[in-house]
Amino acid sequence: MLGLKLPTDPRWVNIVEKNISEILTDHAYCEQKAASTAISLIVTFPEYPELVEEMIALSREEMGHFKMVHDRIIARGETLGKYRKDEYVIELMKFFPKGGSRPTQLIHRLLYAALIEARSCERFRLLSEELKDKELAEFYHKLMVSEATHYTMFLKFARMYGKRDEVDQKWKELLIYEANIMKNLGKKETVHG
Repeated sequence: MLGLKLPTDPRWVNIVEKNISEILTDHAYCEQKAASTAISLIVTFPEYPELVEEMIALSREEMGHFKMVHDRIIARGETLGKYRKDEYVIELMKFFPKGGSRPTQLIHRLLYAALIEARSCERFRLLSEELKDKELAEFYHKLMVSEATHYTMFLKFARMYGKRDEVDQKWKELLIYEANIMKNLGKKETVHG
């Protein structure tokens, strides 16, 4: 369903289980970044009213997810760890050339967002199926469903604002590029790494 070319090795969950605190901190920041992305799309592309409406709702939802993760961290008697860079996103953002027309920039940002959400969804599915902590597994199952709708929403907007065949070609190429990035990741207790 997600179209990812390289699935995550299920052994990644074993790495995560050794340091649940680390995945929760990383996950919290991923939710915060997702909310920031939605707000950035509103600020940068206000001339797309349908997009603005969806991004308003998404920014609220993602901050709600941030709170849910933060609440789990606090319930474990811990505090939110320090912010860290997302190596996956840094590498992914190198795919499309910088610049271009506003519509092209929008399409690229929407495709990046769709892929990040798709990979998050895939990782959350693994966590929901493989974590020994059943409460945490159920938590990730609920988030997996939400991430799947985000992925399809971003892809829908990219296809709506761009030429379908061009967008689909860019999407295919981005998926292949992302698979190559993933070959070097999956060794850390982070959502994407």
